Amino acid sequence: QVQLVESGGGWVQAGGSLSPPCAASGRSFSNYRMGWFRQAPGKEREFVADITHYAESVKGRFTISRDNAKNTVYLQMNRLKPEDTAVYYCAAAPTVWSSYSYWGQGTQVTVSS
Repeated sequence: QVQLVESGGGWVQAGGSLSPPCAASGRSFSNYRMGWFRQAPGKEREFVADITHYAESVKGRFTISRDNAKNTVYLQMNRLKPEDTAVYYCAAAPTVWSSYSYWGQGTQVTVSS
């Protein structure tokens, strides 16, 4: 089992950057497929990125990376827009073929215009 804790959210003006980390505890972190999702007020949770895919709305602006030595996955968010405002969640899947079964508590990102 793995536990996930996001941090590093906050408030930023449009055009700014944030890079929230997601720290994982548990064994075999390097084997897990990691991803980021977000949920805006009144909307469904949506996929943002994993190591090989990005949502169209964030391509060219967001970059996901991981440091297996630190059991941490990052989401570098550049050129933020007000429509990026949401609670951001990291998630873990036990294998590349599994669905995401572990979720963090989320971190709020607010982008003002």
